[in-house]
Amino acid sequence: MARRFTGTFTQQDALPAEAIAAAVAVLQSGRLHRYNLAADEVGEVAHLEAEYRDWQGCDYCLAVTSGGQALQIALRACGVSAGDPVLTNGFTLAPVPGAIRAVGGQPVLVEIDQNLRLDPQDLQTRIESSGAKVLLLSHMRGHLCDMDRVMQICDRAGVTVIEDCAHTMGAGWAGRRSGNFGKVACFSTQTYKHMNSGEGGFLTTNDAGVAARATILSGSYMLYDRHGAGPDPQAFDQARYEMPNCSARMDAVRAAILRPQLAHLEENIARWNARYAVVERGLQAHNLIATIDLPSQESHVGSSIQFRLPEFSAAQCRGVIAAAAQRGVELKWFGAPEPAGFTSSHQSWRYVTAQELPQTDRIMATLFDMRLPFRFSEADCALIAELIGEAVMEVAA
Repeated sequence: MARRFTGTFTQQDALPAEAIAAAVAVLQSGRLHRYNLAADEVGEVAHLEAEYRDWQGCDYCLAVTSGGQALQIALRACGVSAGDPVLTNGFTLAPVPGAIRAVGGQPVLVEIDQNLRLDPQDLQTRIESSGAKVLLLSHMRGHLCDMDRVMQICDRAGVTVIEDCAHTMGAGWAGRRSGNFGKVACFSTQTYKHMNSGEGGFLTTNDAGVAARATILSGSYMLYDRHGAGPDPQAFDQARYEMPNCSARMDAVRAAILRPQLAHLEENIARWNARYAVVERGLQAHNLIATIDLPSQESHVGSSIQFRLPEFSAAQCRGVIAAAAQRGVELKWFGAPEPAGFTSSHQSWRYVTAQELPQTDRIMATLFDMRLPFRFSEADCALIAELIGEAVMEVAA
């Protein structure tokens, strides 16, 4: 009988005690809405916005209900309207093209390279063919593309960059945090991201006009002076009349839960990266498994790991999923014809005009993905890598 791993891939660590205590204090106050404050009270959400702004190293931060809402608000705040083409990765998760369509934009999909990053050459081609003036750049599964080259291409073409940093909170390129390259960045605090509030997110920017428009879009009820990391009041002179209220405010309970987690985020990044390194070394011991190259300029956050089986057929990939499951290892496969769980491919986004992406399709056909929860010890990670190797060799035999 095959060896088995008995841990779970979907359960998170318990929230820290200080987060639980802070949430209880908010519940006891009854003041859950971000603007429902006592006299002279700053509030949990405003404190969180200021703390995240300082940690991220940006000028402005807005806390919202989800990373997906942050994406939609960012697109609207940057002027995307019905019919506008918006560039984005051919390999990403459904909320990214979904956000573009939700604001009326038309996704223009860009090829990726074998290391899962946006292909700069294809980006240049798609800018020229589509006339798009916005790139919603998804740092999918934590992999940052060559940000120097991407920004050079976009700046030269007058393309505004919005960074989807749902998987790169705390990551960086050449010493600069992800999210600090484009005009605006969006982060997620959904349960499976780097901080856990169930749902939630941030929008960050150095542009006062974008910050003001985003704040009104989030549903400020003109109470923008109660924000902890917003622009000066004059930035709102036009935005307050022009932007619709999308009711996407973060509440005080979620903010209270997140503040203690932010204080420990750097040490948690180190914990993820240690686990990632153990699994990566184990996978690299098998010549049939291709791991994803991490450029020297990239500082990674390894909360999940990806690998490819370039020589395998679709049937063999399905076999690996089954053989790994028999060993207690839960893998996701991006080559499946139907969307499943947190995976999908552009062919299943029927709200997006069908597009030809042969390079992306070839890469995704043998691409696997696995979460690395903190509940796994480094010894667990070593075992998991061995079991994946066994599954691959069983199918290849």
